[in-house]
Amino acid sequence: MTYEQAIDYLESANVFGIQLGLGRIQALLERLDNPQNNYKTIHVTGTNGKGSVTAMIASVLTEAGFRTGRYTSPHLEDYTERIHIDNHDISRDDFAKAVSVVKDAVTAMVAAGGEGPTEFEMITAAAFWYFDYIGVDYAVIEVGLGGLLDSTNVIVPVVSVITNVAMDHMKYCGNTIEAIAEQKAGIIKEGVPVVTTADGPALQVIARKAYEKHSRLYALDHSFDVVGNAGPEDPEAGQMVTVREKYGFAITTVLPLLGKHQRTNCAAAVMTLLILARHEKKLTRTVLENGIRHVQWPGRFQVFKAGDIDVVLDGAHNPAGIDTFCKTYEDVFASRKRVFLFSVLADKDYSQMVRELFHDDDYVVCAPAPTPRSADPKAMAAILPCKADWAGTIAEGLDKALAAVKPDQVLCIVGSLYIQGEVRKYFRKRYHIE
Repeated sequence: MTYEQAIDYLESANVFGIQLGLGRIQALLERLDNPQNNYKTIHVTGTNGKGSVTAMIASVLTEAGFRTGRYTSPHLEDYTERIHIDNHDISRDDFAKAVSVVKDAVTAMVAAGGEGPTEFEMITAAAFWYFDYIGVDYAVIEVGLGGLLDSTNVIVPVVSVITNVAMDHMKYCGNTIEAIAEQKAGIIKEGVPVVTTADGPALQVIARKAYEKHSRLYALDHSFDVVGNAGPEDPEAGQMVTVREKYGFAITTVLPLLGKHQRTNCAAAVMTLLILARHEKKLTRTVLENGIRHVQWPGRFQVFKAGDIDVVLDGAHNPAGIDTFCKTYEDVFASRKRVFLFSVLADKDYSQMVRELFHDDDYVVCAPAPTPRSADPKAMAAILPCKADWAGTIAEGLDKALAAVKPDQVLCIVGSLYIQGEVRKYFRKRYHIE
């Protein structure tokens, strides 16, 4: 099987869409001899920030010398980004090999009368198999959606991590913070410590579930906290962050990712690693500081230059993410005027998002995400509270936005992570920016 054939095979399962539940993935992994049980795992969920936390934890484990797998979704440009080992993505050949092994198991499962798995379930199984195949010491696993019924929730981790809990994916997770928190708290396993940055009613739900599972809870502002500067003058310099455990241990390091929310994410990652450090002597203070310093997680308030124009690329795609973007923009760029390229999926509450995101003096180009789930850019443009236009493609939208932006303004590319692959290709071709 070639890489292209592997992608065609995976995408053929798109007809099944999102189907929460563990029966199919459990049956599939059983046929693969349950590879997920052969290495240590850390499980990460939350409404926003779970990818950043996953990347930070994996970066530090790699810095410590552990062979470390990282499983995240979605990808920005290439499926291989989802399965990451130490400092590199899986090769296309190895990706095809892993999918081929899964395909054989699926064929046998269906032939025996089992239900065919979804695309995400097959990629998850491929990742779990590959991590075992290459012999990782740790795998840091990001939940795809929710937690309780997500296909990653077949692992028994050494630590469970729950970032914030906000309104998103209500169709699958519930229409209240408490209901969504119940789904997130579904990753808590018996006796496994839990780290969380949630607060309010969500924290109450998580605390109750941790108590029921006899799992020690480490909550932000209770067991640990974080402090940092108000925002760097030079966005490329990152930010100084100090994470402190309740009983006095603290580390101070440079976090390359911008925004107060990333400080919070950093705190969750460091607290998780401090729990591991009680048994892993290689997780020293220097390793923690350097691992955070070296983390890479593109597309999350990523700042770069396109000629003389400052550009921000951010995957804010729900109301909580938009709120975080607005606060981070103010920290980094203060009141500089903005031009936007905006794209979002139709199942998001974008009417609320645009009310918070856009100012009267903004200029916005709406463009479609490259998925059937995309919101209609023309309809979006019609409801915006500022000057707005629309485009038929991401490239056309970027052409319009770049033609409008002035050197003293900032071009903000905000919305679905699904657009980032095309955005990155555009700037790579036009400005040779990786």
